[in-house]
Amino acid sequence: MVFEWNFKRRLRAVAAPVVFLAITGYFGWNATQGNRGLVAQGHRQELLRQVQTDNATARSDKEGWERRVSGLRTSRLNPDTLDERARAMLNLADPNEVVVQYAPKEKLF
Repeated sequence: MVFEWNFKRRLRAVAAPVVFLAITGYFGWNATQGNRGLVAQGHRQELLRQVQTDNATARSDKEGWERRVSGLRTSRLNPDTLDERARAMLNLADPNEVVVQYAPKEKLF
């Protein structure tokens, strides 16, 4: 009986700290490993950097295409430039034209 009474008293003395340590451990684990924890925040920051890089690449591609297409607008369409680009794209030449060969790595544009 005395042993049982001592055991219950010690169990009551240990129960509160164990519960509080378990709650603290739970919140500590969630603060680092949970859905909104430090590790998840690091993943979100890395994803944000990748998206910003992709966005910058897409913007530069868009600006390049806008520059190339701006010459084809009806208000500023130059027939000579259009003819020149069509011949270059189709790899055709007029018999009266002078053709200058470039090395494969020497692109004009």
